[in-house]
Amino acid sequence: MTDRTSLGIDPEELASCVACGLCLPHCPTFRVTGEEWTSPRGRISAMRQVQDHGAAIDQAFLSSMDTCVQCRGCEPACPSGVPFGSMMEATQAELARRRRVDWRRWGFRLLGHNRLLNLLSRMLAVAQRLRLVPSKRLGLPKIPLRQDRLQVSGDDVWLFTGCVMDAWQRSTHAAVKRVVEAAGAGVALPGAGAACCGALSLHAGLEDHARSLAVRTMRALEASAPILVDSAGCGAVLKEYGKHLGTPEAIAFSERVLDVHEWLAAHADRLPLVGEQAEELTVAVHDPCHLRHVQRAHEPVAEVLARYANVVALDDDGLCCGAGGAYAAMQPDLAASIRERKLEAIERSNADIVASANPGCTIHLANAGVAVRHPLEIVDEVLGSDR
Repeated sequence: MTDRTSLGIDPEELASCVACGLCLPHCPTFRVTGEEWTSPRGRISAMRQVQDHGAAIDQAFLSSMDTCVQCRGCEPACPSGVPFGSMMEATQAELARRRRVDWRRWGFRLLGHNRLLNLLSRMLAVAQRLRLVPSKRLGLPKIPLRQDRLQVSGDDVWLFTGCVMDAWQRSTHAAVKRVVEAAGAGVALPGAGAACCGALSLHAGLEDHARSLAVRTMRALEASAPILVDSAGCGAVLKEYGKHLGTPEAIAFSERVLDVHEWLAAHADRLPLVGEQAEELTVAVHDPCHLRHVQRAHEPVAEVLARYANVVALDDDGLCCGAGGAYAAMQPDLAASIRERKLEAIERSNADIVASANPGCTIHLANAGVAVRHPLEIVDEVLGSDR
């Protein structure tokens, strides 16, 4: 890749960065490397060189873009409101068009086929038991051999179940469903059409595939009931369907999407009260980046958890843990270095357990030996012990 091109970035967006550097302390890759080319400011400068000045897309440019976690922690820190996420998505889309061979193009297509994904996951689970897969080196969790089917209990709310989380962590969905039902709501479940939200494809620049998954998901979650999401990454992209598709239908759909903790916090008076045993558990809350920086909906997690446990905040101002969807698999060394800062903050908290509302974060932290659960798994256990 040595030819010149436009990256398709809105010129006004590209010009909005004034290079003040206030984003630097909030960028996980810059915090680890200290190198300008791994910062939002450095990446935007590289984008300008390509789009405005005809610089070549060379290996240095590719490394700068591919090492970005796409956590979007720079966005709320920016006084100019630079939409770094949309610029990175446009850049990745152009790079994806130029990459003739990219395993992600085929691998992410699998995520839209629920039955095939579940079958391959069971095969992987068997291979793990036979020790044919280096799970720790690959960053894989222990995948279940079988999972109980979720059952519809009403139509007050939808529960979005997605792809990998449903294949590997359906027990989390089951716990979330029980907590929502404890608040008095009947839960509807989407069909195969909502097999994947498209987040991983979007972050990899596979725009057409991400849009097709978005259209399928919207059709599978019709009607007017709220759509509750227990994965921060999925919730973020579902809330941005309106921006990505630009249709009235997509805008209306996104307005129905809520992180499940947002919904529960708004219905907290319906949640059961429990005995004094809840106060014995100290939980540190790790905010997933796409819940904190994109959805801006991290506070309800602590609000809901505080009814059932002693909640402590981490002192790292929500810095990324390094999971980043598929990032930990694509950039394992950087992801591990970023995670070290999170581990230090967790150790300082002296908590019994860590809560994180995103499957990628829980897997990435668990691989480092952290006792970590989805927040509503913790709530469900407390409620279960009091039933």
